[in-house]
Amino acid sequence: MIEPENEIHEEQAAAAAAEDEEEYVMLDLSSISNHIRIPPNAPYVLSGLDTLNPILIIDNNIKLIGEYKETFGTCLVFNESEVDPIDKEQAGPSDPKQTPVKKVNPIASLDKILKFRLFMEAENRDIGADKQANNPP
Repeated sequence: MIEPENEIHEEQAAAAAAEDEEEYVMLDLSSISNHIRIPPNAPYVLSGLDTLNPILIIDNNIKLIGEYKETFGTCLVFNESEVDPIDKEQAGPSDPKQTPVKKVNPIASLDKILKFRLFMEAENRDIGADKQANNPP
């Protein structure tokens, strides 16, 4: 039998683990990439990740609204790094014409994709009207 004090500690530990859990989300900008040009290294603000429709503002003038989509199958995220010099020696003699050797490592798997589209001013007015209708003075 588990004593009540132990149950409390286990619940607290589970709650703390849930808070520390990382979740990766892919930002999908494919639907807007043909319509607008996003400057390289442009500053951005991503807000409302815990809402149904997060907002992404790029370069202080491009406003996008997102919608979460579930992934089909397994969606994996990788990072890329240079191969260590020791690994290069094991690979054999290098050819100067050969492309640099990179190592690919899995980072995480994704459950959600955040697909963005342009946020129109008409939508902004509609959202404001909905808020006013739901919150009369």
